[in-house]
Amino acid sequence: MPRNALLLISRLLLAALFVPSGFQALTNIAGTTSYFAGLGLPLPTLAAWGTGLFELIAGLLILVGFQIRIVALLLAAFSIAAGFIGHYGQGADATLAFMHQQMLMKDIAIAGGFLALAMAGAGTWSADGRSVGIGAEVT
Repeated sequence: MPRNALLLISRLLLAALFVPSGFQALTNIAGTTSYFAGLGLPLPTLAAWGTGLFELIAGLLILVGFQIRIVALLLAAFSIAAGFIGHYGQGADATLAFMHQQMLMKDIAIAGGFLALAMAGAGTWSADGRSVGIGAEVT
């Protein structure tokens, strides 16, 4: 499969996680705030708004491929931090502990995807590709 098609698919798949998550956090700010308060985060309302906005905006930037290297690095760091804050050491019983361990590993894997995307760039089928005048060549 051509490189640019794979980069586009990668951006679509990664954005499919963050855009809906950010939208859901912002449309249910009370629930998001409650979740963050339960984690013991200070200023949970501010954290809920900040997280929701970051996920939505960064997800949209990944989707269109704008400033992809910077945004991908930020989302990699965010994914690792969110994984450790939200899942490390969580779970009152063996089943919940297993689920949280799996969610932590998922967040680490997502960070790996973002690091690869930061290295590869957005490809020509993106705002970044258009802004540097790469053109529409298919590779």
